[in-house]
Amino acid sequence: MKKKKQGRKFHREADQRKALLRSLARELFLNGRIKTTEPKAKELRGFAEKMITRAKKGDLPANKHLAKYFSKALVKKIMNDIAPKYKTRAGGYTRIIKLDIRKSDGAKIVFIELVT
Repeated sequence: MKKKKQGRKFHREADQRKALLRSLARELFLNGRIKTTEPKAKELRGFAEKMITRAKKGDLPANKHLAKYFSKALVKKIMNDIAPKYKTRAGGYTRIIKLDIRKSDGAKIVFIELVT
């Protein structure tokens, strides 16, 4: 029996999808809020929330896991600035706010931001 595969492909190869999610997450963690299309934001939400959950532990394995995806400076910011804000929160670290439709191709545009 065929099962539905999880995740979106975005018409990209696997390494390009990983690079896309990594760069979107980097900008989200640096700026706190980014403007993107709705499908990209929905995929980014799961990736970013898993990174924050991992960073909340604050141990060496979490640090090494984040270092596989981000630079040392960004890992330090996530571990020291972002993750401690969510110590008591059980999940739901991001919020998606719907905006208008892009006129050129009709894509749904949203803001994705870190909840404060």
